[in-house]
Amino acid sequence: MKKIKLFLLSMIVLTATSFAQEKSAGWAEMKAFHTLMAATFHPSEDGDLKPLKEKAADLLTAAKTWQASTIPADYKPEETSSTLKKLVVQCAAIDKAVKAGKSDEDLKKMIADAHDIFHKVAGECKKGADEHEGHKH
Repeated sequence: MKKIKLFLLSMIVLTATSFAQEKSAGWAEMKAFHTLMAATFHPSEDGDLKPLKEKAADLLTAAKTWQASTIPADYKPEETSSTLKKLVVQCAAIDKAVKAGKSDEDLKKMIADAHDIFHKVAGECKKGADEHEGHKH
């Protein structure tokens, strides 16, 4: 009975998630990257680099997956593509720095830079984003 309830709950969540994604017409790869960015960047602001150290490789994978995805029509293609390339390069540098045992201060600056690049894609690369310039997360 417990397995059936768990299965039904899972199906409800998946259906609701699928419906919400279709309704919002969001960019799933961007949302997946943002989830990892939030889980690594925000703790770093408080000096907690452990999540970044544990998830640096996942962050790089998510950035590559996002870069390889189709750019939605409401984004500027050239600017989005070049900015995503910068994001992948930055996430690769973070992953390499984590593996090399770089200092927390270095990692904190690197993830902040990646966060800024993320926001450029999410904001400035969107068509009609000119009126939203200056927005900070």
